[in-house]
Amino acid sequence: MQAECTRGCSMQTIIHSDIQRLPHIDEAEKILRSCVHCGFCNAVCPTYQLLGDELDGPRGRIYLIKDLLETNDIDGESVEHLDRCLTCRSCETTCPSGVQYGRLLDIGREVIANQHSTRRKPNPLPHLVRWIVPRSWIFEPLLRIGNMVRGILPQALRVKIPKITPLIKSNKDVAMLEGEMTDGGLVLNKIQRKVLVLSGCVQKSATPNVNRSLESLLATHQVAVEYLSNEGCCGALDLHLSAHAQAKQRMRELIDKMHDSLDDYEAIISTASGCGVTIKEYPVILADDEVYLNKAEEVCAKVVDAVEYVAQFDFALPATNVTRVAVHTPCSLQHGQKLPVALEDILKKVGVELVETGEKHLCCGSAGSYSLLQPAIANALTSRKLDNLQRDDPDVIVTANVGCQMQLAASADIPVMHWLEFLAQATTQQHNNRSA
Repeated sequence: MQAECTRGCSMQTIIHSDIQRLPHIDEAEKILRSCVHCGFCNAVCPTYQLLGDELDGPRGRIYLIKDLLETNDIDGESVEHLDRCLTCRSCETTCPSGVQYGRLLDIGREVIANQHSTRRKPNPLPHLVRWIVPRSWIFEPLLRIGNMVRGILPQALRVKIPKITPLIKSNKDVAMLEGEMTDGGLVLNKIQRKVLVLSGCVQKSATPNVNRSLESLLATHQVAVEYLSNEGCCGALDLHLSAHAQAKQRMRELIDKMHDSLDDYEAIISTASGCGVTIKEYPVILADDEVYLNKAEEVCAKVVDAVEYVAQFDFALPATNVTRVAVHTPCSLQHGQKLPVALEDILKKVGVELVETGEKHLCCGSAGSYSLLQPAIANALTSRKLDNLQRDDPDVIVTANVGCQMQLAASADIPVMHWLEFLAQATTQQHNNRSA
């Protein structure tokens, strides 16, 4: 399809009569009309930068969705262009017109899934991923088996299996009970605040020390951490794999598990920014659900990323052996949650030496399940990202999302850690040195 436009004017759209009454179509039309075809988005789009095809950039994909909504039809090649989008939302950050591209793409993919599913090439992998990953009783044993045999696997498979690290012992109980000496003797610190921390599907199996680290850090400030039993998936995986009905059902189930106890917690903390951005957008995704919209808004009002919550506390690192750190701020944090420098600010505050990195806006190639479904593009982006992160010889790379952590760690020449793991290790080392 060749798209023609006049730059500087809004996009005029006439929705096909057969889909006018479908959910979110009015929302999609408003988003389309906000685009003025300037093309700034292409300059920051990872897939456009790699492939150089207008239809593999946001502006081209917007035209494909416009054509879909006007004709109620789409060909297989156009579906592939849409599926190659990482949904990194870098285009949203740079767009002068505030086009909500990520939301438009979700609506377009939903129309395709419901109306034109035969246009997408048969591929069992997305269904397999959606079935395995949210089920920890399946995913975790498979992950352990993969770790046992990873040494004999081909490189292409080996890099997709994250190494399981031993579970650290949380120092939260020690921190809670250390107390302070006064004239009257030892006064134990008492829990002053309580938060609910979301475990995440992949994170609780692949990188469980992330939440253990948060427990330890918050315990030093008398904040207690609790978890949901049988938490379940937040719906992000299904949403981005065009299984919208299942995604919304998972969202409703998670809302039900959190809603009745909202008053018990100061905040709901997500330590995986990819999950957090989806949960924060529940009210938008469930806008047409009369039963769950209010609940979604009330839950969303308490959800924060770990960087937002931890930023209020002071942590100090040892003055000796300063670690040089390269920061990778995930797309879901900088573009999705609009927190581009929050992680860097925390690390600067505690005294970390941050090295210079380039192309901070570009995706690392993980993008949820994208690295499994589009490995060639994902690997090219990972290589490019690591070149930028490692160019100033840092000691460690830190990030804020489990997918990014695993994707980068598989190919990096230096350790890759979640920032909470890094901070907890550094402050624990300081505590141990002081105790000795």
